[in-house]
Amino acid sequence: QVQLAESGGGSVQAGGSLRLSCAASGRTFSTYDVGWFRQAPGKEREFVAAIRWTGLMSDYADSVKGRFTISRDNAKNTIYLQMNSLKPEDTAIYYCAAKDPKAGQAFRLPALYDYWGQGSQVTVSS
Repeated sequence: QVQLAESGGGSVQAGGSLRLSCAASGRTFSTYDVGWFRQAPGKEREFVAAIRWTGLMSDYADSVKGRFTISRDNAKNTIYLQMNSLKPEDTAIYYCAAKDPKAGQAFRLPALYDYWGQGSQVTVSS
């Protein structure tokens, strides 16, 4: 069993930065792939970024590539999402999620993720 808790959200002006953290409990967390997803009002949940359990492979949505960076510290059971050059369209609730690598190599499908955090609001004003 893995429990996830996001923190670090807030309000920022366009062009600013925020760093989200996802703290995990569970001794097997280091063996899980972890992803970040977001959901804006009236829209479906969408993939943002993900990182392999080894930390050696990551993937990003085109909309955030070059601006966001995902990283993990397995010793601290924490995943980070550094968000730079934020835009108003980045406004959403951001969720971290964990998946068993045995479920498949794909990162972008929410259905593959077994565990989800409660979400953290990010608001970017123009």
